[in-house]
Amino acid sequence: MRILGIDPGSLATGYGVVERCGARAVHVAHGTLRPPRADALPARLAFLHRAVAELVTAHRPDAVAIESVFAGRSARAALVLGQARGAVLAALASAGLPIREVAPQHVKLAVTGTGAAEKAQVQAMVRRLLALAATPPRDAADALAAALCCANESPLAVLRSAEPKTRSSRAGVRPSRRDASRLVVRRIR
Repeated sequence: MRILGIDPGSLATGYGVVERCGARAVHVAHGTLRPPRADALPARLAFLHRAVAELVTAHRPDAVAIESVFAGRSARAALVLGQARGAVLAALASAGLPIREVAPQHVKLAVTGTGAAEKAQVQAMVRRLLALAATPPRDAADALAAALCCANESPLAVLRSAEPKTRSSRAGVRPSRRDASRLVVRRIR
């Protein structure tokens, strides 16, 4: 199973491709997509969309692991990051790939053993786990770590977790007890 990992950003988007061979993950490729800084945001988003579509064509992954949104330092930074993720997700969804969103803390925990690992720790562990000759750049290391996180799960679990979540609200389907217990109704007087 080949997994494409993506660490989205409007100025630098890291990518990493690993292939699961038996019980181990093997490095295929990694890098950083950098839209021209002087371009306006719409042009940078178009660049990301095209570049990710080209990555999918070149590497033909079976699934994608993308870091989910985290709380940004500012609302503007979080908004721009969300737009970059949107461009990347649109390119991936257009290719019909199963997409697994993974929290950064979960990726760090899977690769380093702690969810509070620093960037340098992630880089060092990715280098060691994939037996790379050199330490990958930060964004590429994060993307490789996301791909590794999913590669270490069973292939069926990766594909199932990437499927869109559906509610049991279709006609004729009774919600499970677990779903029903989430609904809380309060009468306000």
